[in-house]
Amino acid sequence: MNNNIDNTITINNHPNLNPKNNHCVLASNNQGKLAELQDLFNHHKLGLKLIPQAQLNIDDAIEDGLSFIENAIIKARHASRISGLPAIADDSGLCVPVLGNAPGIYSARYAGIENKATRDQANNAKLINELTPIRTQNPNTPIIGQFVCVLAMVHHADDPHPIIAEGIWQGEILAEPKGTNGFGYDPLFWLPTLGKSSAELSKKEKSAISHRGIASRELIAKIKQAL
Repeated sequence: MNNNIDNTITINNHPNLNPKNNHCVLASNNQGKLAELQDLFNHHKLGLKLIPQAQLNIDDAIEDGLSFIENAIIKARHASRISGLPAIADDSGLCVPVLGNAPGIYSARYAGIENKATRDQANNAKLINELTPIRTQNPNTPIIGQFVCVLAMVHHADDPHPIIAEGIWQGEILAEPKGTNGFGYDPLFWLPTLGKSSAELSKKEKSAISHRGIASRELIAKIKQAL
């Protein structure tokens, strides 16, 4: 059965959803990203009523782009095309220069694990394993990494001028996890100026300095300019 047809029927059963009412689809099924983005947009009182795509039975887009920007636009267009609403999408990941910027756009599926309950742990374990020989050769040299977040907003599926925002967060990669907050690679992302990992930050602390916080504030500013 065609998923797009199913989704369109489901969305048409929500007559109160309307771009004129500032409804906008948040094109992600990653619960960690959704929670952070919802908090950030609510904090800045943008006036958009964000609807997670899962509430509209929108499936994940096929992320076949070669960059964070391409994938963010793909996801935003996918959600907008099915819903008929504006959409905001996030594509983000961890880039480690000594690994050729891996895991990069493949951050969420780095270890090839589909089970969301164990995926973060598997991805972290693979990253630790990949970096072990490099640490052995250079035990006193910190391994640099950066989180990258790209947010894309489209007003409709064929919008020729998506609004794009990017945030980059510099840090170091730990040899073992530290902290229990956050998600993804947060337990391995060390912030030397704070003496904490990303997984040891509160939500408020993280939002103030993270890649997603930086990108969100930039996107919000651009949206306000366009209003």
